[in-house]
Amino acid sequence: MTIRLGDIAPDFTQDSSEGIINFYDFLGDSWGILFSHPADYTPVCTTELGFTAKLKDEFSKRGVKAIALSVDDVESHKGWIQDINTTQNTTVNFPIIADQDRKVSTLYDFIHPNASETLTVRSLVIIDPNKKVRLIITYPASTGRNFHEILRVVDSLQLTDNHKVATPANWQHGDEVVIVPSLKDEEEIKQRFPKGYKTVTPYLRLTPQPETK
Repeated sequence: MTIRLGDIAPDFTQDSSEGIINFYDFLGDSWGILFSHPADYTPVCTTELGFTAKLKDEFSKRGVKAIALSVDDVESHKGWIQDINTTQNTTVNFPIIADQDRKVSTLYDFIHPNASETLTVRSLVIIDPNKKVRLIITYPASTGRNFHEILRVVDSLQLTDNHKVATPANWQHGDEVVIVPSLKDEEEIKQRFPKGYKTVTPYLRLTPQPETK
C-alpha cells in the first residue's frame, strides 16, 4: 500500500512497549508523528529516540503525540529503551510499536525492497487531527532525522491551517509569511492582516506572521 499526502492515515491495533495500542484511540484529537526504525539496538535510532523523548514538552505544547515503530518484539523494545534512557540521559515517554508481522509497516509503506526486504526504512509521517497524512519523509539509514525540522513543519502546518498564508524557504516561527495567491480582495486582505503587507511581485506578498492560537 502506498500512502500519499492527503490520504487518511490507516488505523491499526498492534502490541507496543506500552501494551496493545489502537492507533486512532492513541491519537484522539491530537496531531501525530509516526516514525519507523530499521531495528532495535541500532546506533542512529538510539540517538533519535532519545532526542524525541527530550522534546516531549515541545510536542505537548503543539498538541502532538509521538509513536515509534520497529519490527522487533516487545521484550526487545523494553531492553532497548533501557539502553536509550541510559546512553541518552533521558526517559522514553512514548510507545514503540512491535511490528513483527510487518502489518503496520505494510500499511504505511515503510518497507522498501530495494533498501531491505525485511527491515523498515527510516520514515516519518505527520498526521493531523482529522487523521490526514500531512508530511512524509524518508531518510537513508546513515542519516539521522532532524527533529527541529519536524517541529518547524508542525508549526507551519498549524499556522497555515488557520490563516490564508504559506511559509517561505527557511521560515522559522515568528518570521514573515506569504499571503496565498488565491486571496485577491484588498478589503479582505486588510482585514485578515492588520499589520500590513508588502508586495514584492503581484504573486509574492509578505506579511508579519499572524497570531497563532
